[in-house]
Amino acid sequence: MHVLMILTSHDELGDTGEKTGFWLEEFAAPYYVLKDAGAQITLASPKGGQPPLDPKSDSEDAQTEDTRRFKNDDDAQAALASTHKLSEIDPAGYDAVFYPGGHGPLWDLAHDPDSIRIIEAFAAHDRPIGAVCHAPGVFKNVKGTDGDPLVKDRKVTGFTNTEEEGVGLTDVVPFLVEDMLKENGGHYDKGDDWASFVLTDGKLVTGQNPASSKEAAQALLKLL
Repeated sequence: MHVLMILTSHDELGDTGEKTGFWLEEFAAPYYVLKDAGAQITLASPKGGQPPLDPKSDSEDAQTEDTRRFKNDDDAQAALASTHKLSEIDPAGYDAVFYPGGHGPLWDLAHDPDSIRIIEAFAAHDRPIGAVCHAPGVFKNVKGTDGDPLVKDRKVTGFTNTEEEGVGLTDVVPFLVEDMLKENGGHYDKGDDWASFVLTDGKLVTGQNPASSKEAAQALLKLL
């Protein structure tokens, strides 16, 4: 069971002067769900090497059992520090792909040609695809085998407009995940803000927010 996890390489939060990147919990929780189930995990990002960590996700109040485990896991830290370049990834070698969120993916992975190529290859071969929180934004420019947006007529979720408003970044992000999924024809649904909410439609798994990280990975694992 080979799983590809794809992280952002983008670290600038628009023109705010603040930093962004991937959200630690959204990486750590799925990583250990998959690893503990025996999966071989390959990490990749557009630029390769160490992906930028959103500093807010590293604050004390954002820590969980999984993030603490990661901080004591030298092997996982070494793997994260040396992610493969997306351009070098052949999707044929993997059974599933999972995207952790954080705001970074809205700027790079949503438009990255290699990310789009990889997702479209997984969809064409009916292999599981997972994304949590802001990471469903990576589907913005992805097409299904019929040429329509991948999420068209499918049950999907992702970071809500009200959650984005709650963190004060509605006018900073390049697009709102909820709006984009609806505009692309997705049957968008959501749970309560900040509570775990995950949808599976065929081989597509989406989670709403950081709290959904573990459940989203468990849903992906069920498809495997």
